[in-house]
Amino acid sequence: MRLTKATFAVLAAALTMTISAAEAYSKKVKDACAGDYQNFCSQYAPDTSQLRRCFESNRKSLSRHCINALVDAGEVPAKYLKK
Repeated sequence: MRLTKATFAVLAAALTMTISAAEAYSKKVKDACAGDYQNFCSQYAPDTSQLRRCFESNRKSLSRHCINALVDAGEVPAKYLKK
């Protein structure tokens, strides 16, 4: 039974760290892309597939700062840096 509790504790800690890292990226992207969101896609709710499609269709107009944040977060491929 100890092994199970220890394993559970390790998995819970790993999950917490993963969630925290994801939230950090999300905040970085939101901060970097706030202006682009207002300019191009404010009619869509954050964290929706519609917003992702809007950013995709406007990718050539997105700011360099936003694109860098999206690439760093793994949201878009590095080829987007070649604007």
